[in-house]
Amino acid sequence: MRFQVPQFINIEDKIFGPLTVLQFVYLVGGGGMVYIAYHLLPLYLGIFIIAPAATLALALAFLKPNGKPFVYLLQSALTYMFSNRLYVWRRAPKQMTPKDAVKEFSGPGSVVPSLSESKLKDLTWALDINQNVKKK
Repeated sequence: MRFQVPQFINIEDKIFGPLTVLQFVYLVGGGGMVYIAYHLLPLYLGIFIIAPAATLALALAFLKPNGKPFVYLLQSALTYMFSNRLYVWRRAPKQMTPKDAVKEFSGPGSVVPSLSESKLKDLTWALDINQNVKKK
């Protein structure tokens, strides 16, 4: 017994001439919006609704960027706009000069010990002869 395997299942059926059902629905929806805006609003105000509605309906029906229907692009754009985003970056290390180091370590709240001149001389003499300095 032989079975027929369906082929070309990813191609939509054409109805109403060269239009598919989805294209027909997009065009009828856009045409309905244009008709309502044209009859309810004056033309100088209605044009701001008519032009985007007609453009969107035509794009949804016929535009296929990168071989995919425009509705997928629109869905991705809306998902990106209304979802949370995580920004990740690396902080570049700041080159520190000696003046910056002094400012950073002697800022408010930090305690830098001060040496009197006699203690400083004793310390340098002890370091020069590699002798241990005793605390008094």
